[in-house]
Amino acid sequence: VQLQASGGGLVQAGGSLRLSCAASGRTFSNYAVGWFRQAPGKEREFVATIDWSGGITYYADSMKGRLTIFRDNANEMVYLQMNSLKPEDTAVYYCAAGGLSGRSTRDYDYWGQGTEVTVSS
Repeated sequence: VQLQASGGGLVQAGGSLRLSCAASGRTFSNYAVGWFRQAPGKEREFVATIDWSGGITYYADSMKGRLTIFRDNANEMVYLQMNSLKPEDTAVYYCAAGGLSGRSTRDYDYWGQGTEVTVSS
């Protein structure tokens, strides 16, 4: 599976962004998709995940209530809607695909290139 993340940019605190993850290659609907982020000097951390059907989702506690992850299997897309953004949400956001909708980077086999999100105060 090849993944391409997009939709990042510069936004003011309190604003919203919708990130997109476009997939190609193997049967996309077989895979769970997760979003992770990595800020400068920090480890990559879990943000959200969705199972293959779209029926099960998990969110990082630090962002719960501000995120919605959903997918469109027909068009091989996964989206991450982020609201009420804070400066501490600034990071490069990555989408990844794997067999399990887990919270660890080890649960995912395929990774996109990342899209940068900058939240100004």
